[in-house]
Amino acid sequence: MKNEFTAIVEPAEEGGFWAYCLEVPGANGQGETIEETVDDLRLGIEMMLAYLREERSAEMSAAAERRVVTVAG
Repeated sequence: MKNEFTAIVEPAEEGGFWAYCLEVPGANGQGETIEETVDDLRLGIEMMLAYLREERSAEMSAAAERRVVTVAG
């Protein structure tokens, strides 16, 4: 399955571009070109998802069961 996210790319006041992801709050990216910005956002999404996974896993109770859920778009 391919994961797809929405990137919103805008010109930055200081030059270049910045981007954020609608589905992953807190994930953002910046760059001199749109391609650089989207690549940086991709890294930001990966980092934010890993961070959230780790943080939420630490909050699980001993009785919790981990499952994988696949969502088709």
